[in-house]
Amino acid sequence: MTYEEVISNARANIGSYCKACPVCNGRACKNQIPGPGAKGMGDTAIRNFEKWQEIRVNMDTICENRDIDTTVTLFGRKFSYPFFAGPAGAVNLHYSELYNDITYNKVLVKACADAGIAAFTGDGTNPDVMTAATDAIKENNGIGIPTIKPWNIETVRSKLLQAEKSNAFAVAMDIDAAGLPFLKNMNPPAGSKTTEQLAQIVKMTDKPFIVKGIMTVKGALKAKEAGASAIVVSNHGGRVLDQCASTAEVLEEIADAVKGSMTVLVDGGIRSGTDIFKALALGADGVLICRPMVVAVYGNGEEGAACYIEKLSAELRDVMQMCGAHTIKDISRDMIRK
Repeated sequence: MTYEEVISNARANIGSYCKACPVCNGRACKNQIPGPGAKGMGDTAIRNFEKWQEIRVNMDTICENRDIDTTVTLFGRKFSYPFFAGPAGAVNLHYSELYNDITYNKVLVKACADAGIAAFTGDGTNPDVMTAATDAIKENNGIGIPTIKPWNIETVRSKLLQAEKSNAFAVAMDIDAAGLPFLKNMNPPAGSKTTEQLAQIVKMTDKPFIVKGIMTVKGALKAKEAGASAIVVSNHGGRVLDQCASTAEVLEEIADAVKGSMTVLVDGGIRSGTDIFKALALGADGVLICRPMVVAVYGNGEEGAACYIEKLSAELRDVMQMCGAHTIKDISRDMIRK
């Protein structure tokens, strides 16, 4: 199956909101919710994509001609590629009833584990979502990262216990989900966390804790102070705040501030192996890709996701070869032009 066939299948399956565009750039869905768009004008998701395209790669083929190695070791585990599937929630609302969060996570976790990478799984108001996600991770030998919304402390505690039982190798919290409408006005209160509250949560688990939703050096340093092992430079796919900077614009300064003391991941508008290369050159240790993964699953389940993963890996190998980087560690800042 080709990626073009996956996209074509997805258009027939994905409902009326997402257009399953050949390149997911945020323009067709923009501010459409339900759907994969954003509140407000929807300009941040568009900016996320466009700022990666403004960065160019520096071709250099005067180098040794040898095989490309895309493997990377993160959180003590070796992965085939330096990219992960990002967490998606309420897929039946935003895409179509072909999948719900439970069936979607089950398909995605297995497809990613089989391909040698890992999926971040979503969370929701329905407790069965986390239960099914952690069950899927357990079925795949712990190769997955449960991503918990910033609920009240006791709810977070119970979901962390589920994560522990799944044997997941790490756990995450998408702190930027504080901007989602369904988290507002909850009782007990949910949403933003202080550094002290975040530290309390981090101490609830002995697994590497990833804080997703960091957009400033200040935020990264607060996550580090709280004891997080890793951060994801992310603005929640541009969905939660208009007029926000793109992740490509802030990644370099954040990576420079915490490099060596934390693992740095990034998401937001990354759509190709070339974009992945650019992110690594700017200092990321790995990237997350979400919306196109959803489209791929709707395009043909596990096979659709595997097809998209192979597309990304082929593009990454190609740009590495053409820029003189034979391993992920070889990728350096002088291989891109901003």
